Amino acid sequence: MKIRKAIITAAGWGTRFLPVTRSQPKEMLPLFDRPLIQFAVEEALNSGIEQIIMVTAYGKRAIEDYFDRCFELENFLEEKGDFNRLKEMRKLSNMVNICYIRQKAQLGLGNAILTAKNIIGQEPFAVILPDIIIDDRIPALKKLMKIYEKYGAGVVSVGKVANEDVNKYGIIEPEQITRGVYRILSLVEKPEIANAPSNLGIVGRYVLTPEIFDTITITPPGAGREVQLTDALQLSLKQQQLYACEIDGLHYDCGTPSGWLKANVALALKRKDIGPGFKQYLRKILRLK
Repeated sequence: MKIRKAIITAAGWGTRFLPVTRSQPKEMLPLFDRPLIQFAVEEALNSGIEQIIMVTAYGKRAIEDYFDRCFELENFLEEKGDFNRLKEMRKLSNMVNICYIRQKAQLGLGNAILTAKNIIGQEPFAVILPDIIIDDRIPALKKLMKIYEKYGAGVVSVGKVANEDVNKYGIIEPEQITRGVYRILSLVEKPEIANAPSNLGIVGRYVLTPEIFDTITITPPGAGREVQLTDALQLSLKQQQLYACEIDGLHYDCGTPSGWLKANVALALKRKDIGPGFKQYLRKILRLK
């Protein structure tokens, strides 16, 4: 069955960015000239997704407003003769059909996905965590969808993580099938390095089958006393296979201030309009150090 729907989770508090996230959703933090959430939406669309289910929470209304039409702004730009920006604003609001649903308590990623069960129905679906930015030539989600089409089973994206960061990720025990593709033998959420089965961490992209909803409902709270999707996937291995696709590009955890800064610098350097000048500026300030 074709994957038509994607869940984008945007319900977290963003506590690592306080106080700025006190009044602004973490997902609306700018990554150069676009908010994090737009990168997730664009990746979904570029992968062939037709409908997006956005899981939000209290205080996230700015996300809904961002993808809605703003007639006052459009009229202002039209009267000003700023037709390029007007075109961009209209393109943004017509980008995709988004259905919004709220996670009413912070009960973990597994619970956030479970809130969308009735909208997903009995279809396979994708999940994107918008604070994980993957800079790759081909959209990471698109690669996962191709692997799903081949094997007919769930797929997660993975990337190599440093030893000191292993305890921040869900880590897989891999069995290599082909270059960059693995069958997952087991998963563990945020293990210490001594207990980690590999250094391949899940990096925020999933293609899942609807059976995962039933598994989530029987998954007990895990790390952080939350219902972890990694734990639910581990339980699901008793009934079905799960695969992993290793990303080729870099990934940035924009849920942390350092990861967000790194992503901003990396993407700015790739811009033809400002990249060369920005690189010179970085060299200048590094010499001053």
